Amino acid sequence: MKITACHVADQIDLKELSLSLSGRQLNSVKDELFIKTESGEYLQVLSYGVVCSTSDFHRIKEQLQLVQKQASNWYGYQEENSDSFQLELFKERLQLHYNQLDLIDDDPQKIRMVMLHLSQSVALSTYASKAEDLLMETKKHTSLLERDGRLQIKGKKLKKYIGGVLNIKNDISEHLYIFDSPDEVWDDENLNDINNALKKAFDVQERYRIIKQQLDIVKENLDLFKEIMFHNESSRLEWIIIILIVIEVIDLFILKFL
Repeated sequence: MKITACHVADQIDLKELSLSLSGRQLNSVKDELFIKTESGEYLQVLSYGVVCSTSDFHRIKEQLQLVQKQASNWYGYQEENSDSFQLELFKERLQLHYNQLDLIDDDPQKIRMVMLHLSQSVALSTYASKAEDLLMETKKHTSLLERDGRLQIKGKKLKKYIGGVLNIKNDISEHLYIFDSPDEVWDDENLNDINNALKKAFDVQERYRIIKQQLDIVKENLDLFKEIMFHNESSRLEWIIIILIVIEVIDLFILKFL
């Protein structure tokens, strides 16, 4: 069984989507919709914009069209935003290989756990790309600051940069089980073993650490940019006050002379 996940949108309204998708819902929580389609395939949709399926994405066009109707900032299936993982079922024991996991049965909850980790891995890749872009853009401004001695980014654009960094950090904290395991694993030893194996396979903690480190560097630079901007605005305000005082003094001299 081949599982494929793709980051197709920024957000997906799962509550509305659950009313339109056909099939048997095996799990429906705040951030996740997991169903078994009428053709026997599994489909998982995450609120943070990831779709995961045991079927080829070209064969689930109807489901994707329904997902698109409930999505914000839809960018669809793209190879660079997707990843695949292989499942081998009815094996003698649980065993992890490179990009493959052996399972002793076809328990839907075990398959769901694999799909969930693959989906989070794809989401992490998207966040890593955004963090890298923010870091590269920040380096451009620090280079200009070093070269020209003045800041090129300020005002509304600077606030947007700060908001972008905070949004990525919030999205990761809100949606992804980086350090906290899903609730289901605490009640099932097999699910817990699968969860631990997949965390190592997808190296989520190390990848998260790198993203967090990059975002911290960006935020540290942006805080410095903000202080420089406030200092410039404060200096400008001081000069305005000085000019007004000078004008007032000149006006008093003119009145006295007249």
